Amino acid sequence: MLVAQNEQGQSVHLLEQQTVDGQVFFCPGCGGPVRLRKGQVMRPHFAHISLKNCHYFSENESEQHLQLKMSLYQWALQDSQAELEKRLPTIEQIADIFIADKLALEVQCSSLPIGRLQERTRSYKQAGYRVLWLLGKDLWLKKRLTSLQKQFLYFSSHIGFFLWELDREREKIRLRYLIHEDLHGRVQCLTKEFSFGMGNLLTILRFPYQGEKVAVLKGKPDGQLLAYIAKQLYHHSPKWLELQAHFYQKGGNLLTQTLDDFYPQIRLPESTIGFAQIEQDLSAYYAHFWQYYQQLDCKTEQYLYSPAFYQIKSRKKLGQ
Repeated sequence: MLVAQNEQGQSVHLLEQQTVDGQVFFCPGCGGPVRLRKGQVMRPHFAHISLKNCHYFSENESEQHLQLKMSLYQWALQDSQAELEKRLPTIEQIADIFIADKLALEVQCSSLPIGRLQERTRSYKQAGYRVLWLLGKDLWLKKRLTSLQKQFLYFSSHIGFFLWELDREREKIRLRYLIHEDLHGRVQCLTKEFSFGMGNLLTILRFPYQGEKVAVLKGKPDGQLLAYIAKQLYHHSPKWLELQAHFYQKGGNLLTQTLDDFYPQIRLPESTIGFAQIEQDLSAYYAHFWQYYQQLDCKTEQYLYSPAFYQIKSRKKLGQ
């Protein structure tokens, strides 16, 4: 942590060059003792002597987390009212950066239980705050969307499913958007980057909800999908065995299907437990998505669009 309280109950802020040597410090959340750590590797920070009784912090922070919090806080201050490590006692949480008394930015650099993420997100929403989770290196999108990453997904009609990543080494905030999954389970999406300190941070964070252009992604279908499915069945892949059982119940067989039968190959993310950050009902979006591709004659390629595109196409088809 970068903010603690001294014996007089005053906040001590390590970014403001305050005199701190020789003092005793306490966690602003739980009130437990913390020690000032100053070394050659990590920037000066406060760390709990014991986290046993603290509900605000679950672990002492990494250098990546400390540096990213500092960078975002300094960036936010250029154009907005911002607080670093804002204590929110009504929900027993400390927001990494709190902007304009309503937006909490949470820098998440390590894995956490999905239940804990859902609980923290729900607490923010119930208290009337918005929360944006920004992911450190260990949680960046790779080839596949993990169950945890799906709980960090946001949604807008302009760019579909999206999430934010933070790159400390390159000093970039990265938007991964129009996120889809193919039948291999691999991610296909678009990427946009912004440099730390360049432009208004709040304006950048509002980017997913603004603009009139329809985002377009040229998908990459697999021309050898049928061979892949046969191989998965041979190796008893649970996912494909379950789908095969479904086909059997209807008198069908995956191995007798054509490539067109699996169109569209690139599909919207799905989660049996929902999406923690998304409150909208997305059922119409999923329906419009499927309706659009089912009526296409050419199934050799697949372009992916913003949710608003499918909605417009659906209305035109109905003559609305």
